[in-house]
Amino acid sequence: MTASARSTNRWRRGLALLTVSGLAIVACGGDDDDDAVEQDDAPTQDDAGTEPTDDGQSTDEPDSDDGESESESDGESEPSGEPASDDDTADGTPVVETLPPEEDAEPVAGGTLRYGMDAEVDGLNPTSSALAPSGVLMGNAVFDTLAADTDDGYTPFLAESFTPSDDFTSWTMKLREGITFHDGTPANADAVIVNFEAQRTHPLVGLAVKPFFPEDGAIEKVDDLTVTYNLSEPNAYFPARLTDQLGMLASPAWLAAVVDDGTLSQAPVGTGPFVFDGRSEDSVTRFVRNESWWAGDVYLDAVEFFPVPDSATRVDLLVGDDLDALHTTSQAAILELRDDERFQNVLNDASEESFAMMNTAAPPFDDLRARQALTLATPRDAYLALIGLGVNRAADQRFIPESPYYNPDVKQAADRPDEAADLAAEYCAERGSEENPVTGTPTCTDGKINIEFQWSGPSVEQTRIAELATTGWSVAFNVIPNELLQDEHVSQTAFGQYNVNTWRQFGAADPSDDNHWLMCRNIGGISINWPRYCDEERDALLLAAQATTDPAERADLYQQAEARINEAATYIFFYHTLWDNAFDSDVHGVCDNESPDGVLLACSSNGVTRFGSVWMD
Repeated sequence: MTASARSTNRWRRGLALLTVSGLAIVACGGDDDDDAVEQDDAPTQDDAGTEPTDDGQSTDEPDSDDGESESESDGESEPSGEPASDDDTADGTPVVETLPPEEDAEPVAGGTLRYGMDAEVDGLNPTSSALAPSGVLMGNAVFDTLAADTDDGYTPFLAESFTPSDDFTSWTMKLREGITFHDGTPANADAVIVNFEAQRTHPLVGLAVKPFFPEDGAIEKVDDLTVTYNLSEPNAYFPARLTDQLGMLASPAWLAAVVDDGTLSQAPVGTGPFVFDGRSEDSVTRFVRNESWWAGDVYLDAVEFFPVPDSATRVDLLVGDDLDALHTTSQAAILELRDDERFQNVLNDASEESFAMMNTAAPPFDDLRARQALTLATPRDAYLALIGLGVNRAADQRFIPESPYYNPDVKQAADRPDEAADLAAEYCAERGSEENPVTGTPTCTDGKINIEFQWSGPSVEQTRIAELATTGWSVAFNVIPNELLQDEHVSQTAFGQYNVNTWRQFGAADPSDDNHWLMCRNIGGISINWPRYCDEERDALLLAAQATTDPAERADLYQQAEARINEAATYIFFYHTLWDNAFDSDVHGVCDNESPDGVLLACSSNGVTRFGSVWMD
């Protein structure tokens, strides 16, 4: 029944790449695909997103022939005015653009699909690896998920049904019969429990899982094919969490082997349409057709994934027939691909938001006035023109204007330097002698606030963004630039050792799956509530929104939450990130994936697609 809705260095790298339940963390880092770090690889979200990549990292390519803390504010009201907003959209930018169904086409078996990705990942283990969009993309080849996204919410996939309790505090899930993993292990209730507990207890993945389940009895076996998830609070949309990494089911025999030999995390075993064949990190990962896929016929002989961090190089490889597909958030790449009639583009800007964010747990951004001053000093119009290139729509909040949760009264303050200077002067007059623990200097010098601005690199694009932001902020701030390698940048963000950075985040299909980025319970020594800002009233609104099944009530609750997020001024929203999954003209069936019950699945989101229905002529 379908329920509708929708060794230290390695450890630090994992922290930098954490992605859970559609949760992508990306820091404004080395990938020219976006302007900021993106949280897609693990807690990494810089660029107004979360998905780190290093432009300077060597990569083998296919051969070519040619929280503020609890003290929320100082009583200051939110700056007023009419800055640029979501309504000022880029001409022609679609919310979603997919490919029409190929109803009359007869699929042809054979061929190898070569896919260019924006980043490599540290492994392909859904219980422990950092699966950024590139990791989820590869995971979709070898793993099936318990549920799958549709345009209207979710539908069971490996699961046969989801049944909630009357108060939505528990969900009983029944699996389909007769499914086995690629190694012959049965896909049953025991396998689900092994996967869930491995994720819940993992020191990194568990940061986004454990806070939402009781310590004891989080999951219970009902029978050989049935389990019950017990939640800490009501969630009427819980199965939507199982459409991404949390829902990928891995062989428990393989997971046990990984414990003894960590290198096996590179050789995943799932139930999916393709079987792992080989992997050379930073070069190519290859999967071959599963001849006995439980969900139907698989057409491609193989899928090969190539990490190519530089977006221009990725496009060149596609144009030169060295790739058959790619994903990108690069504005220049999207413009080029959309203008070339040879390529099919699956576009979606209802994904992550790109923004700057501030650490509210320490001076100066533990003071609302300092956060408002930085927001007002931000040259957002120039950012949209010079970085967004007219491709991305301006963002005031987490939701696009077409979303029922969009709050039309929330407007992002920016481009008001005089007001920023006044607020900074007021702050400095009262608190200028205090120490900024990040810079080790007084919080103010010569009437301006001293801050460190951190981003990940090396990246030409990130350097442009840093120069643009620093120039605007200089009316009220003395900015100390700090470009770090992505792992260190993400680590410092997680431990609260930053003032302001750029990031990309908030890309879950259902907004309840983004709660872990916001809630007070996710602030700690290691925090994935990156701004470390606690607002119990906002949290109450978010929990109420996931508990109600009344669409109007839910929309009102999210709109109230967006207003509180805006008032707290912890994020400076730039734009809605536009993803493009581009395919050569000989690739077919991209948007024809269906569930075993015949329900059409969502074509693409956050740079990720499925491969079960894809074929080539």
